[in-house]
Amino acid sequence: MRIRATVAAVTGALALSALAVPAAQAAGNPVSGVTFSNVVINSGKSIVVGASATVTVSATYTVTKPANVSASSFETGPVLYRGTSITLPTDILGGDDAGVCTASSSTVLTCTAKLPFRPDADVELGDLTSDEAGAWKVGALAVDVSNEDNVKWQGDLGAKNLQRLSKLTVDAAPEPVKKGATVTVTGALTRANWDDNAYHGYTGQPVKLQFRKAGSTTYTTLKTVTTDSTGKLKTTTTATADGYFRYSFAGTTTTPAVSAAGDYVDVQ
Repeated sequence: MRIRATVAAVTGALALSALAVPAAQAAGNPVSGVTFSNVVINSGKSIVVGASATVTVSATYTVTKPANVSASSFETGPVLYRGTSITLPTDILGGDDAGVCTASSSTVLTCTAKLPFRPDADVELGDLTSDEAGAWKVGALAVDVSNEDNVKWQGDLGAKNLQRLSKLTVDAAPEPVKKGATVTVTGALTRANWDDNAYHGYTGQPVKLQFRKAGSTTYTTLKTVTTDSTGKLKTTTTATADGYFRYSFAGTTTTPAVSAAGDYVDVQ
């Protein structure tokens, strides 16, 4: 399993082995009674990362602990993972710092954390590769600060999509155009490539050509066009009235929805 990020303690880094080799709970583990709930990452939205800039999202979660266990005796953090279970992950992503928790009662902690996602190939800090876009599971861990081998893992706390930022362009021509004449609408759908920090065409994707008449606020779909082998779009339609043409992409698990800004055509 390749580790790109670890959960770091406030006073020092947690052992990489805590993430690299998730251990079964040992008998007498002081964090074995710790449980997690209400884990919300990025306000419930998908995490969208561009080609090069680090994206850091917030997370909130609740920790429940035994009343006789001190909150300062362990540190916690949310993670994203893939695989059959959090103890047998094929991949895992965590934050650089442990979560910050406030006691709501003797047994309940309300916590926040930050999770960075880095598309640049920085092995030490963690890098994303394009094939890692898609569906992830949400989990969390607690680590005993006096013995970092004592780790409590909890999985199946939710799901999250990690997506490659998409961009969409449109150009309608000629401008102006006579009513009833042909309008050619071109464009391109691209998305972030985390392997080379650039944007490349998203091929073979259905994209809607839409039109909004001048004075209206509503777009109507005229047809669906499929991107070619380089992500480009091209189709024709008939000029009927002044208005705006745009392309609109519904998105996939790996790539968010996006709509181009409307291109105005004056029909004479």
